[in-house]
Amino acid sequence: MQNDKDIWKQLVYPTIGACQEVHKHLGPFLNEYMYQDALAIELSLRGIPFDKEYQFAADYKGHAIEHRHIADFRIMNDDIPVLIECKAVDNLTDAHRQQLWNYMRLTGIQYGVLYNFAPVYAQCEKYHYDPQTFKMVAF
Repeated sequence: MQNDKDIWKQLVYPTIGACQEVHKHLGPFLNEYMYQDALAIELSLRGIPFDKEYQFAADYKGHAIEHRHIADFRIMNDDIPVLIECKAVDNLTDAHRQQLWNYMRLTGIQYGVLYNFAPVYAQCEKYHYDPQTFKMVAF
């Protein structure tokens, strides 16, 4: 099994690089959907497998809850998923973080990236979720 540092280098860093490339070419202050569409193109160009608008449902005591959630991207590489939430806001807030954290917790996906394209200098936050201890750690 790979350690967390290897996973970040192998999977998450190339994904962040794709986000940086999108920001470099489109610049700040655009609509979130523009960045999402451009990121899908950039991920494809880089050969990074992904699901855009990844839908998932939670369960309650073994029963599926009908409401579906939609994460912006689920990146899949070497069977290790990473969730990516894209934002185009002045600054990231706790509400944005909580959205990503809830998605990670509900899916059991241990790696997540919150990327804000709107500012002149893009913001990127990386998280690891431990489903055994229920702890979320920023990297």
